[in-house]
Parts: sequence; C-alpha cells; structure tokens
Amino acid sequence: MSQPLGTALEGGVLTLTLDRPERRNALSRSLVEALHQALERADLDAAVRVVALRGAGKDFCAGADLDELLASADKALDENEREALQLGRIFERIRALPKPVVGIIQGRALAGGAGLALACDLTVAADNSAIGFPEIQRGFVPAMVMTLLRRAVPEKLAFDLVATGRMVGAKEASALGLFSRVVPAGDTDRTARELLDALAGFSATAMGLTKRLLYQLDGTGFAEGIALGARVNAAARSTPDFRAAVAGFLGK
Repeated sequence: MSQPLGTALEGGVLTLTLDRPERRNALSRSLVEALHQALERADLDAAVRVVALRGAGKDFCAGADLDELLASADKALDENEREALQLGRIFERIRALPKPVVGIIQGRALAGGAGLALACDLTVAADNSAIGFPEIQRGFVPAMVMTLLRRAVPEKLAFDLVATGRMVGAKEASALGLFSRVVPAGDTDRTARELLDALAGFSATAMGLTKRLLYQLDGTGFAEGIALGARVNAAARSTPDFRAAVAGFLGK
C-alpha cells in the first residue's frame, strides 16, 4: 500500500507532498497521522530549516475524505470530536513550528485543504488555482477552518465565503489576503524554490523568533504588543546569529 505523504529533504527544505492524487489528496486519517509525524520530524530535526507543503497531481487538497466523513455519521459524538481535533491539531502544529511552512498551491484547495493553505505561513499559488469552503453545500460546517479564515479576512467577507461556498480564484484570493503570492502556473515551482532557498538561508533563530512573535500578537493590545516586541528584541540581540550577521555587515 502506497504512503499517503511523500517526504524529501534537500538543502534544508523538507518537502511534504500530499500523495493521494486519485482522491484529490483528500485528508484521510492515515494522511493526517502522516502529517503529524512529518511535522514532528520538522520540529526536531536541525537539518530542516523550512517546510514546503504541496499536493500531487492536479489539485492541492480537496479537504476531508468524504467516504470516511460519511462513515463517521454513525459514530459517537466524542469519537468524532477527537477525530476532528486530529486535523485541527495540524493547523496548530504548523503555527507552533518555529520554522516557516510554505504552501505551494495548484488546482483547488477546498474545505480542510483550504484550511491547510491558510495555516501555512506563506503561500505560492498558481494563477489558475482556487480556494473555497464548500462545506455548506454538502450540509456540513467549515468549523475548524473558520478560525483560520476569520483571522485572514473581515467577518462579512468570511461569512460570504462560508455561507455560499463559492470558489475564489487565485488573483481574488491574493487580493483578499488568502494567498500571499500568485504567479503564472508555469513559474510556480521555480518561484517556490527561490523562496524556499532564501528562507532556508536565513538565521534559524531569528526566523523562529519572528514567526512566534507574529502569531503571539493575535488579539494583543498595542502596549502589550510593544512590550512583547521589546522582550523579543532583547533576546535576539544576544544570539550568536545576530552577532555574526551584524559584525559581517559592518566588516568587523
């Protein structure tokens, strides 16, 4: 039986490939578990400087595996909640990882797949790709992904997207803040590789502090945010990476 997640480490970049193209990379239980294991490796392995997340075939990810989802209708409430949290913890794990995660989006990113794209710190999306939250059209709720969506767009726009389930093309998604970069489809891999290589070349310490501070500022008051920034600023000054980089810039 083939593995649902491909992994490859090269030049500090750990590439994770959702590898169920026949099911549009739907998030089965085995794929979710494989993602947990891969993200744990990314956290613990010092050779990993940045993570790339992509899908095999035409689409990035179609969301939950519908066969498994339908079968869950007969399960107990607490069992379904535990299973849902397994996917939700992936979103949390990406945010908590002290290394940048870059989503490379081709085709469609839907439902839980849209959540994966939004959980990534950066996205490089092909200009013919699209994102959407079609759960309402299937009598379902875009429940956990709404936490990510609500942080990305204003509430009326968020409700528009989840209440209609409409698909949003890459250029509109970029304008709305759902994708960070949109490039011609033929340039997606090259652009993503350049970005990944650049991120892998930066100070791992500075990158980790930057990412953590960015997400800690969610819901933080202005003065509290400044104080938090001052603490991170002070910590960053004491790191070997900072000393070496500034001394090198000054030619000392």
